[in-house]
Amino acid sequence: MHGNESAENYLETILVLSRRLPVVRSVDVAAELNFKKPSVSVAMKKLRESGHITVSPEGYISLTASGKAVADCIYERHTLLSSWLERLGVDPHTAAEDACRIEHVISAESFAAIKKHVK
Repeated sequence: MHGNESAENYLETILVLSRRLPVVRSVDVAAELNFKKPSVSVAMKKLRESGHITVSPEGYISLTASGKAVADCIYERHTLLSSWLERLGVDPHTAAEDACRIEHVISAESFAAIKKHVK
């Protein structure tokens, strides 16, 4: 999945929302990302077809094992990179925005080195 930034962002958002809400729906994802509902519906269809999410008859979105694996990876990258940037003195808002961009393009090797250095 790595390399599809949009899909990774959706999966990460579903993960984060699932930790805050009892159920996750497309409307929740749209509100969180400030996207229009039709755009989110198209993305959810693609994620469902790729096997990364399931959608119940009631419209509740759940991550599959593969979707959760991608979401967990991206979320770990985001949280570690944003906290690392903040410790370097970067404003929290800027750190979060930069981490969101970096998390999708950083190699596994570079991320592992940063992770080892930070911890």
